[in-house]
Amino acid sequence: MKNINQLARPNVLAMHPYSSARDESGGIEGIFLDANENPFGNNNRYPDPYQKDLKQKLSEIKNIATEKIFIGNGSDEIIDHIYRVFCNPGKDKVMFFSPTFGMYQVAAELNDVTIVDIPLTSDFQINIEEAQKYFNDENLKVIVICTPNNPTGNAINPKDIDFILKNFNGIVAIDEAYIEFTDQPSYLEKMDQYPHLVLFQTLSKAWGIAGVRIGMAYAQPEIIHLLNKVKHPYNISELNQKAALEALNQSSEFEKRKKIILEEKEKLRSALEKLSLVTKIYPSDTNFLLVEFSDSNQVFHQLMQEGIIVRDQSSKIKNSLRITVGSPEENLKLINSLSRLNDTL
Repeated sequence: MKNINQLARPNVLAMHPYSSARDESGGIEGIFLDANENPFGNNNRYPDPYQKDLKQKLSEIKNIATEKIFIGNGSDEIIDHIYRVFCNPGKDKVMFFSPTFGMYQVAAELNDVTIVDIPLTSDFQINIEEAQKYFNDENLKVIVICTPNNPTGNAINPKDIDFILKNFNGIVAIDEAYIEFTDQPSYLEKMDQYPHLVLFQTLSKAWGIAGVRIGMAYAQPEIIHLLNKVKHPYNISELNQKAALEALNQSSEFEKRKKIILEEKEKLRSALEKLSLVTKIYPSDTNFLLVEFSDSNQVFHQLMQEGIIVRDQSSKIKNSLRITVGSPEENLKLINSLSRLNDTL
């Protein structure tokens, strides 16, 4: 395994990050005349640039040191920063396994990073034999694995992930956006085994605050230090930090809502299985179902006309729609609409 500094871009190692006014004040309270802020108003001060209170709460929940936590403006920002830190534009490569979350590709293209896209197998698992062919490529710096995967919904085989962690010397980034919905354990438990592991999680899914845009990266302090070097000074607003803390302090409500979502998912699956226009429902470890229809285009547009919006995935997986589990009332409207369409066929 290479030293983390051997993997990072030389210019990132050499750069001096922007030092904000709040960095230089050391977090002390007093009369702030240092940042050219307006002295009047309720949100007139810049937020904590390192989100200390939020990291402390996450540290308690996840049982991980605050020095191993990075907070991003959604996981999208973290994905972008990983590429910025470790991939030289026009030279280095990133690997991921399609179909998967589209931002991995968008961020790579934006950062001029070459993409090594390995298709998943027919059961949506990693083709290890094919992926392994690239492990000795010095320009392959990052492998991204989404588990449970979006849009397929299934968890990736931990044996395959472990194989990659043990045999690939670059950064292994595991996106666990849907981890709360699966019985599969988080790779947080293996964080100290693998210094090149970066774990993404989010408050957008199970925690229910997608509008607040809070993503988390968990990694060794050496990686967190590099992410802090390239982030914008005040990347998480004060309002968003407070909203995230409020959500994290309501663990009982979080568990209640998650239980309802998982129960509704099984009800939705059962109802869909009775429809002849449904040809397949893929296994799901998430809060959504990937569903194959006899004519997904017809279903998609019929639902749209009735104000029910699902995600068309047919360009990736033939005749498939991704259906997020909604509230009981929303799910009932969906099933009623599909049942009416089913009766006309």
